[in-house]
Amino acid sequence: MSAASLTPVTPPAPMHPLREFWTYFSANRGAVMGLIIVAVVLLVALFAPLLAPHAPNITNTTVFLKPPAWQSGGSSAYLLGTDAIGRDILSRLMYGARLSLVIGLAVVSVSVIVGTVLGLMAGFFRGIFEIAIMRMMDIILTLPSLLLAIVIVAILGPGLMNAMLAVSIVVLPHYVRITRAAVITETSRDYVTAARMNGASRFRLMFSEILPNCTAPLIVQASLGVSTAILDAAALGFLGLGAQPPSPEWGTMLADAREFVLRAWWVVTFPGLAILITVLAFNLLGDGLRDAFDPKLKR
Repeated sequence: MSAASLTPVTPPAPMHPLREFWTYFSANRGAVMGLIIVAVVLLVALFAPLLAPHAPNITNTTVFLKPPAWQSGGSSAYLLGTDAIGRDILSRLMYGARLSLVIGLAVVSVSVIVGTVLGLMAGFFRGIFEIAIMRMMDIILTLPSLLLAIVIVAILGPGLMNAMLAVSIVVLPHYVRITRAAVITETSRDYVTAARMNGASRFRLMFSEILPNCTAPLIVQASLGVSTAILDAAALGFLGLGAQPPSPEWGTMLADAREFVLRAWWVVTFPGLAILITVLAFNLLGDGLRDAFDPKLKR
């Protein structure tokens, strides 16, 4: 037997967690495309004052309902045309990206924080407290989400803040249920038992031991929740219950353009496409995150 055959084989070094995550995430081409689109929308929202060719609320009655630049009668000064009172649609879409992202991120932030705390308490304390919280969440889930949001806004009054609060309440049960299920699973683990035997307080068990191991499903649900929040807020804006004119919110732009659908297709098409592309991008991103975080889906 040769000496080379007796040489021990060195096992490969373990892959860095971030590199491993990117390996599984990048295997999903749709997720990468969604990430690119989300990054582009974010950059457009951040640099809207520099990129927008016109102020979003400046009106010019001499160019009302002007078609896009490539259509007969269009102008290079208004690449996507103008609306019924001469406002540049491209500029309003860029500023509208700011509102849509702020709505989505604010709604998800509030829902994640409140839902995580309620889910932790329900999963950790159990008993009557758990029953009360989960039955309340079940009641919210039994009602159509958009109808419930409309009722809440109708009670509080139309406006962007009230619309965000209504959407936050509508999507809250998803985070509560996910956190509670993860907490129930994690409390039976050996590391939680060891921490409890070492004298760890309930607060430490909940937030230092259990919560960090529940973040993966919450991150996935949050990325999907941004698209839901943007879509629901646009629906409320379309009904006149969300952002109020002259705010360049995409749903409000659709509402203002309803009577010009047959005369000027661009005033409806471009805000609708902005909502469609952004929502689709966040959904694709969420699917990629789910595949990367779920070990059962890793090949």
